[in-house]
Amino acid sequence: MSGRPSILPTEDAFADFKKQCLATENWLNKYDNNGMQVWIEVPENRGNNSPKVHKIKCKMTIKDVSAATMYDVIHDGQYRKNWDPNMLESFDIARLSDNADVGYYSWLCPKPIKNRDVVTLRSWRVMDDEYIIINFSVKHPKHPPQGHLVRAVSLLTGYFIKPTGPNSCTFFYLSQADPKGSLPKWVVNKASQVLAPRVMKCVHKAGQNYSAWKQQNSPNLKPWLYPEQSNLPMMDPADLSIQRADSLQNVDESSKKDALESEDSS
Repeated sequence: MSGRPSILPTEDAFADFKKQCLATENWLNKYDNNGMQVWIEVPENRGNNSPKVHKIKCKMTIKDVSAATMYDVIHDGQYRKNWDPNMLESFDIARLSDNADVGYYSWLCPKPIKNRDVVTLRSWRVMDDEYIIINFSVKHPKHPPQGHLVRAVSLLTGYFIKPTGPNSCTFFYLSQADPKGSLPKWVVNKASQVLAPRVMKCVHKAGQNYSAWKQQNSPNLKPWLYPEQSNLPMMDPADLSIQRADSLQNVDESSKKDALESEDSS
């Protein structure tokens, strides 16, 4: 056994994530429409040496789906194939504990930017009927970067879901991720003003349709609630290490033009 601390998130990590979701200081609103809001964080020190790792936060007021159902939607990998418009491939790799696993996810990027993938450690907590899921990038010995995809880095990404009634909730998504590469400004703007609201709408619709779908697809199988149901292999968290952004290759995409500009400006 090594003497280094466990890579698994502590209770403080979940508390800090919730605090960030609820914070208002140093957040700039970029979108506010139909019960959905999007902010980007404004760094306190905006010098030339500040890292180009944007933090985005979305808040959705949901009036017709319970917090528990939205939590199931985010966890259910089989269902994700039905609703996630950006997903290329997604699979769980191994269990780390009753409330943590490691998994792979790849996604489509706006043309002509190269598609991305991540390997992340995901952990979750249910406290006082509030649901939190967080993830961050890790190195897995059997899942190194692939040549045809750019390996991105999630510094911290997750969801905070708070019930407001038996069939309503407030749904937060927060992400600080390094997409790698010298991405042009239009990609960052599109992520906050176009793509994030679009994906959130898909998540909400997925919540509306989940109960009917789940009735037809292993209705009692929810290993995120009942860990004894999981058939994933166990893995020692000590075999993983945090993926640092600076150890991955940068891809220069700064000269790329937006193939979808006309679509989004119309």
